[in-house]
Amino acid sequence: MANQLGDAESRVAVLVDCDNTTPEILEYALRVVAQFGRVVLRRGYGNHSTLANKWQEALVRLAFTPCLQYQYAAGKNTSDIALALDAVEALFDGRAGTFCIVTSDSDFAYLCRKLRERGATVHIVGEAKSPDALRNASDQFFEWVKPAPESEAVSTESLMPKTANKAEAIKPAPKLRPRFIVEAVTLLAADTPDGKVSVGGLGSYLKRADPSFSPKSYGHSGLLDMLKTYDLLKVQQEPGGHWTTRLADKPAG
Repeated sequence: MANQLGDAESRVAVLVDCDNTTPEILEYALRVVAQFGRVVLRRGYGNHSTLANKWQEALVRLAFTPCLQYQYAAGKNTSDIALALDAVEALFDGRAGTFCIVTSDSDFAYLCRKLRERGATVHIVGEAKSPDALRNASDQFFEWVKPAPESEAVSTESLMPKTANKAEAIKPAPKLRPRFIVEAVTLLAADTPDGKVSVGGLGSYLKRADPSFSPKSYGHSGLLDMLKTYDLLKVQQEPGGHWTTRLADKPAG
């Protein structure tokens, strides 16, 4: 599982071209890079109009440092230059060795090539509009699509005994099955020969992607208990005693 979760000492920089993409992409980008190491730099670059509006809430909530760049002349993109300079500086002074650049702008293809020439690993998170020149300049390209509804409740009401006194009926907290758990297993399993992910490794990844993650917040006693409620996932205990999970087989036909 080490190759899925990345070297524990890997230092990752997430640099976002806010002028070119949408705030909705941020959480996906953080989930993607959590498998590669510890995120030490989170920065969002944009002009006053961009950062003062739709991006402000997302950058604050996800602990990104906003990097405001004024345009000294019409048509000049100072944000792109600032992002590129900060990336090179972070590489040269050793703050990061892995970079995630969140953009769909092909102007960053040359930056990607230069970082890789110096030994850095470069991942791009972008939208479907990202050109091939940008996709091929990275070590790995992750395409973001608008996510499905976040969670689905598992109904427990039908399992409760009927009582004459409604006050005696104690309703348990609803158990939720957030979609991002399936997405995490899909992402991590893609790099394994058997399509399996250890439950322990999955838990470490989820905490790295979101330090506040807890199965109890979704009504479960633990991660294994949570995974067992998913129709789209299958869990099993391996001969060594540890548990693994994988995507469930699709029904025939």
